[in-house]
Amino acid sequence: MLNIIFMGTPDFAKDSLEAIFNAGHNLMAVVTNPDKQKGRGMKMIASPVKEFALEHNIPVYQPLNVKNNLEFIEKIKALQPDLICVVAYGKILPKEILDIPQYGCINVHASLLPKYRGAAPIQWAVLNGESVTGVTTMYMDEGMDTGDMILTKEVTIGENETTGELWDRLSKLGGELLTETIEKIEEGTVKRVPQGDNYTMAPMLSKEMAKIDWKGKKSKEIKNLVRGLNPIMGAYTMYQDKKIKLWKIEIVDNNEIEQKEQLPGEILIANDKRGLYIKTIDGVIKVIEIQGENAKRMNICDFLRGNKLEVGSVLE
Repeated sequence: MLNIIFMGTPDFAKDSLEAIFNAGHNLMAVVTNPDKQKGRGMKMIASPVKEFALEHNIPVYQPLNVKNNLEFIEKIKALQPDLICVVAYGKILPKEILDIPQYGCINVHASLLPKYRGAAPIQWAVLNGESVTGVTTMYMDEGMDTGDMILTKEVTIGENETTGELWDRLSKLGGELLTETIEKIEEGTVKRVPQGDNYTMAPMLSKEMAKIDWKGKKSKEIKNLVRGLNPIMGAYTMYQDKKIKLWKIEIVDNNEIEQKEQLPGEILIANDKRGLYIKTIDGVIKVIEIQGENAKRMNICDFLRGNKLEVGSVLE
């Protein structure tokens, strides 16, 4: 049984923490980001990792920064961990921390490295229309997801799967792979696999990329944008100066809807019986789930019962 410090923040990390806990390892401490204010009341909210730790009486540290934080680094040294496990912590660890544990620091990354290094690997896999992704465990070094790989597990991405749905699947898979990796470290059977130089990056998403480009993107690209930004921020378009978010769409067979010389983004059908159909540069999409400005997400037919969209109008 190893003495482990766990570092992580969101629900994706919590599943890995829970997997280590259930495997019976000695969790000496949990390190997570400071509580944040959320909601209308600006109430301080703990991270999912902190909530799990408190429920199971695991000590919690929440440093604002870890780089050049000598007090925090000395606390970690004093604990003398065998291993530090890092999952979606949100901060890059300095060499002073990486060098502390006997067996090093290992990380769970939500892609098949070296593809999609960076902050948003799940999102970019969906946005780019990938059919396959997975999780990788790796030794950490001072670079961004550049350390030697240990184990990988591959999964198929569903044609209609959203980032949120894939996130949940990879979250569970990451916990399984992490415990398997720890077992190999205990047994002394770990093999290091260098990543090489053929890599791609998955940077943070920007709000600007959420606007649908009807004139420049094909149906498949628009669909990937919609499911890739679900549920993070939602892909949106403008109708009469109001923002409308599309949360789920389908690509329509070109023979299903009569097409003439309509413009990309033009509304072809909009009624609560048939739904909402929009022209693209290479076909037609059908909206399944939508959200009006300052409103809730809803089924398109429910939306159209209370909101009129003019056929022939062109979305911006």
